Amino acid sequence: MASFAHFNIARPSRELRDLLQAKIDRKTKPLGALGELEHLALRIGLVQQSLSPRLHRPLIAVFAGDHGIAAEGVSAYPAEVTPQMVMNFLAGGAAINVFARANGIELVIVDAGVNHPFPPHPGLVAAKVAMGTRNFLREPAMSAEQCGLAIGRGAEIVSQAALAGTNVIGFGEMGIANTSAAAILASIASGAPLAACVGRGTGIDDAGLEHKLGVLQRAMDRHGAAREPLAALAAFGGFEIAMMAGAMLRAAEFRMLILVDGFIATAALATAARLHPALLEYCVFSHRSSEHGHRLLLQHLNAKPLLDLGMRLGEGTGAAVAYPLVAAAVAFLNDMASFESAGVSEKSVPAPNAAEASR
Repeated sequence: MASFAHFNIARPSRELRDLLQAKIDRKTKPLGALGELEHLALRIGLVQQSLSPRLHRPLIAVFAGDHGIAAEGVSAYPAEVTPQMVMNFLAGGAAINVFARANGIELVIVDAGVNHPFPPHPGLVAAKVAMGTRNFLREPAMSAEQCGLAIGRGAEIVSQAALAGTNVIGFGEMGIANTSAAAILASIASGAPLAACVGRGTGIDDAGLEHKLGVLQRAMDRHGAAREPLAALAAFGGFEIAMMAGAMLRAAEFRMLILVDGFIATAALATAARLHPALLEYCVFSHRSSEHGHRLLLQHLNAKPLLDLGMRLGEGTGAAVAYPLVAAAVAFLNDMASFESAGVSEKSVPAPNAAEASR
């Protein structure tokens, strides 16, 4: 059984920073003219510890799990949508399938804890911890042992990807009611009031939002002592959230570039980063979800996302849509000519006037 303490994550060395910045600045463009792509290229170079980083076998892993709290009516959709969407993923018909195909990203679907017995499928990783979590309004969502098992299985999936050559990875999720779990984890990680972190999820109305907040507040009151990262994850989390946390930590151990998706993925990251803050230095924040609370969580992490498209689907879709920007940053760093190689004149420096020259 794994725990957050079993991971050893070193911060990327800063020794190459000046050389990377100089390489970026010497490209045939005015200083800073590529804006955020320049910051992105610098980050990727530092993560890979290379002046010429490369992206190999980009992968998005989508973790799916059911949540017992769905029984309290906190979602606009019934719990059976979780296994139905997993089957949609496997059939290639979901948004994440479309975006992954469009951008040359490998996709793997992980059964972290869906309340459904799936038959074997070549696109499905069978990592089920249990048939969904328990209802955390009544009892902890999972035991400490189950939480550790989920963390370890997420880490092992990334280990296998690393052996296959992947060095850039994104994480998505599917689980009816998982915005409820994420809202509580976000509140605990950021210190923000729960009301600031609870949103409409799959599209509940005003009455549904009020009901959801009341349920989650009662759950937090019930498990008032569960504030440390592992305790909070076991009390309120989902198996897919715990697996994402373990997967992210292992990806940082392997010095992979991590593409962080939306609210649920960021809640998993924020929980793991409480014990391993160096994890954040391996992350690229793909987009800002329109889900209430994601903006607050990004601010807490001092994260600037690449995109703000009003998306709130999950599934890793934000990571898939942002990937071409990551590829563009690497391409310009490696392939764009420098002033020297292209024979292009640099910015002129005005000659001093006579008064200045006489000083």
